[in-house]
Amino acid sequence: MNPVRTLCVMASLMAVALATNAGNGNGNGHRSKNSNSLNNIEDPSNWVTTSEIEQLPTLKEVTLRRLEDMSADEGATLLDKLYHLSQFNRIFKPDYMPEPSKIKGYIVGQNGEKIEFNMNNFVQTVKRQPNFGDDEVTIFIQGMPESWSQANKANRKLVQAYQQRYNLQPYPGQQDSSEEQTQQKRKQNQDQDDNTTGDLVVIALGDIIDDFEQFATLNVERIGELIGSRLVQLTNEVNVPQEVIHLIGQGPAAHVAGVAGRQYTRQTGHKLRRITGLDPSKQYAQPDNKLSGLSRGDADFVDAIHTSAYGMGVQKRLADVDFYPNGPAAGVPGADNVVEASMRATRYFAESVRPGNERNFPAVAASSYKEYKQNNGYGKRAYMGIATNYDIRGDYMLQVNSKSPFGRNTPAQTQNGYHSVHESWRQQQRQQQQQKKNFA
Repeated sequence: MNPVRTLCVMASLMAVALATNAGNGNGNGHRSKNSNSLNNIEDPSNWVTTSEIEQLPTLKEVTLRRLEDMSADEGATLLDKLYHLSQFNRIFKPDYMPEPSKIKGYIVGQNGEKIEFNMNNFVQTVKRQPNFGDDEVTIFIQGMPESWSQANKANRKLVQAYQQRYNLQPYPGQQDSSEEQTQQKRKQNQDQDDNTTGDLVVIALGDIIDDFEQFATLNVERIGELIGSRLVQLTNEVNVPQEVIHLIGQGPAAHVAGVAGRQYTRQTGHKLRRITGLDPSKQYAQPDNKLSGLSRGDADFVDAIHTSAYGMGVQKRLADVDFYPNGPAAGVPGADNVVEASMRATRYFAESVRPGNERNFPAVAASSYKEYKQNNGYGKRAYMGIATNYDIRGDYMLQVNSKSPFGRNTPAQTQNGYHSVHESWRQQQRQQQQQKKNFA
């Protein structure tokens, strides 16, 4: 870290640190990572002390491997200190902005092939795909480099889940694990919409993040505006209506998705139907005098799953509904470090996408995990994942398993799933098509 910046920050923090330590009486300046509560999440007792600043590594020294080698609590403590330091004088700047041609991705074809593109030729590539946008369009923005084994596995699971849901063929040589085979058998015994189809787009933003410094200084605003403008082109040039677009953002890409949604609204006057944040990350670098990142209102419906609230992610409420598996903590059962914990949000969502698993994650409204455990949750239940009902609001807690299948699959109040919400739009489109045929 720059010594001059450090001295300036230390001077700014001195009074706060002394007042904080005197006020809380514990002298450590940190809140327990296992408090499992959403109360007072911005309390000054979370702030880093001046003595700790001197011991902090630089952003270049905070490698992903280093975080994987730490326990979840150790990694969470380090990231917590860096985050609270970053909030003073905006010492980290969002200056990492890759060229659009460097941001690559692919469309999953009907035969499971990857149809590759970059953000410069994305719309042109979509135009060549027959029937694109006739039904659901899911756009998954990866936020973690697939060079991480945990990210690679989680992303693969999500893509495979959508291939099953949209009746797409697997990639050549791609095999399902016993977990997926078992779940596929379960599908045969449950009522499913066999006509469910859709298009899956993957934007591999995470693959241009080489280290933690780039992760922390990613220019969320400019990248989000770029993607949002491309979505406007999809609507204007490919006739993809906003009602069928579901943006999913992972880690820092959750904030990119939020900005993309706002950009779409600015240019069209309409909102995307849904944005889902998978363990939205801490924002170490933010633009001056401007709110940034994912927030409720970025789409008609915004939901977030927090699996490393005190680690890679954030504990504060961001969405219309925020889910906290096993309560807000550094990690979740079975995750050894903050990286793996963060990726569990993607794994959970992927599990819910697989046909037959839509209601694997019933949750109850609660402000703490303790309240949830004591069955004092208020309001109706909800399902975390693909089947989340669009009219629920607030914070929801649930229990998860330490290994796959992660969902507890306990009974909960019947709700309309994702496809049911879109059914009225689909029926309207089919009726219009039939009317055109009748008049032809």
